[in-house]
Amino acid sequence: MDLGDARRDRRAVQLVERLAERPTASLPGACTGWAETQAAYRFLSQETLDWMDILEPHRQCTRERMATQPVVLCLQDTTELNFNGQAIDGLGPLSFEAQRGMYLHPTYAITPEREPLGVVDAWMWAREPKDPDGTRPGIKESVRWGEGDA
Repeated sequence: MDLGDARRDRRAVQLVERLAERPTASLPGACTGWAETQAAYRFLSQETLDWMDILEPHRQCTRERMATQPVVLCLQDTTELNFNGQAIDGLGPLSFEAQRGMYLHPTYAITPEREPLGVVDAWMWAREPKDPDGTRPGIKESVRWGEGDA
């Protein structure tokens, strides 16, 4: 992992390890104490760091694994990340206007034998609220299906 700073790289690896150990836990629940939890929140709140920066090393490894296979299937789907009831900036409406969250549309690579190779691409976005006339501004979400990077 190369996020431009050795300390940042170590923090990212530690955070990924903690979250992998307890994938259903909250951030405070996955970390081993208050100091580690604060460090994780500081890491995630860096304005110079984007979620795609964190995913990039995984994407590179996935592309390398794909290159060794004669056939690779690239599967896409969209899922809702529901943060309803939480006061988080940047959320938008989900399936129902009252639900709050974001959407994630990954491209997942596997072999025909179902061996997972990894995530090669992902879109993440928050919908804008509907206008008074019932239309939703912004680009059509179906665009994500044609723009997956494989």
